[in-house]
Amino acid sequence: MQRLSVTVTDVDSDRIRQLIENPPSSDRQDVRSLESLERDLSDADVLPAIQIDPDIVTIGSQVRVRDLDTQRIRVVRVVLPAPADADADRISVLAPLGRAVLGRRVADHVEWRAPGGLRRIRVEAILYQPEREGFDLA
Repeated sequence: MQRLSVTVTDVDSDRIRQLIENPPSSDRQDVRSLESLERDLSDADVLPAIQIDPDIVTIGSQVRVRDLDTQRIRVVRVVLPAPADADADRISVLAPLGRAVLGRRVADHVEWRAPGGLRRIRVEAILYQPEREGFDLA
């Protein structure tokens, strides 16, 4: 499995650390997801939100991804666990796809092991990024 460098905003880093310190549930999958996010965060470049490049996926970003095996395109918004709703394409940062794209750049290829086998996607575009729109996220 490849490890690409990730870049996150200071605001997103703080949000993830709060999730780690106060997990939204004791569900085993959520705990493993938080552990994975914590590892990713320890290796991540953390930048002030105002300095984040517009081609980096942040919490709140709407992202178009392509499944590299099926060529299926999907548009999702990466969100915190509380507002997550897969039916509405709001994907939690604790979900495998949310963890996979957070901090990645447009054109990055990302892969991860899922229960059904290896998943491979490419970040095609960021349709919306809160920081790019100038919202104060502090």
